[in-house]
Amino acid sequence: MTAARRPDTFSHDQARALADAWADGRSGAIGGLLGRVTAVDQVGVDERVDSLRRRSIKKQSKVWALDLAIRMMDLTTLEGKDTPGKVRALCQKGMRPVPGDPTIPHVAAICVYPAMIADAKDALAGSGVKVASVATGFPSGQTFREIKLAEVRAAVDAGADEVDMVIDRGAFLSGDYRTVFEEIVQVKEAAGAAHLKVILETGELETYDNVRRASILAMTAGADFIKTSTGKVVPAATLPVTLVMLEAIRDFEAATGRQVGMKPAGGIRTSKDAIAWLVVLYETLGPRWMTPDWFRFGASGLLNDVLMQLQKERTGRYQDPDRFSLD
Repeated sequence: MTAARRPDTFSHDQARALADAWADGRSGAIGGLLGRVTAVDQVGVDERVDSLRRRSIKKQSKVWALDLAIRMMDLTTLEGKDTPGKVRALCQKGMRPVPGDPTIPHVAAICVYPAMIADAKDALAGSGVKVASVATGFPSGQTFREIKLAEVRAAVDAGADEVDMVIDRGAFLSGDYRTVFEEIVQVKEAAGAAHLKVILETGELETYDNVRRASILAMTAGADFIKTSTGKVVPAATLPVTLVMLEAIRDFEAATGRQVGMKPAGGIRTSKDAIAWLVVLYETLGPRWMTPDWFRFGASGLLNDVLMQLQKERTGRYQDPDRFSLD
């Protein structure tokens, strides 16, 4: 990620200071922050999404949007049966989505389990594609904090450019925001120079108000990106939840001066889906976020559909879908 950031008026040092104050029983600052999180107008969110979903875009803009969607993808495999060979094949797919066609861009990152980082790093060497790794006891997050932090450090040592952590949803839903906040601060420190994406697992947060509160909490604790889902829980990414998170990002930047990225993940499978998400992104946050530096799609099956639709827009006909498969 190379995009220039605005000067931060809310730094990680401030997040650490808030965590220390909270640990000492002085929770006023963070408590005040969460206390000021406004309620979400659920009807307004749903109506806004319905309106944006019906937007149509011109053919030229559609080609540009599909190209951008590819460049924004975190192409992902997170299965117990993942092998080094499967990961290397996915890396080749991410670097050259259509072999022999240099007009098709590479994806933003390949997202894998920590044990596969070295294989991905080797396969992607010199390509410009990042290696992202899930960590902190993904997907449940139900393990000891010391193990979570050790896993993050090991992932970075293995070569991860980006770390996707999961928050402690049990602590959050029980109102123990301090535990969630402190853990994110410590994970951010353990990640060092790697970019940190904080997964809220919105399908388990129950309400839009909780999604907004978790978004503000994660950004205040130092998240570089906030992410909807692990992809292991239904529902995963939805447009209404994404809108709530994008509006939280907008309001957080207005209050602090710090720009934060967004990653919807899970359930985004078609080019039509991707374009709908990009429309909501543009209408909510504007052109500065229309780049892989600030927006990602977490996806495993989206790429093939986007490639087929892009071919259709360019040539007027669909290609055989097997042309884009890994098999």
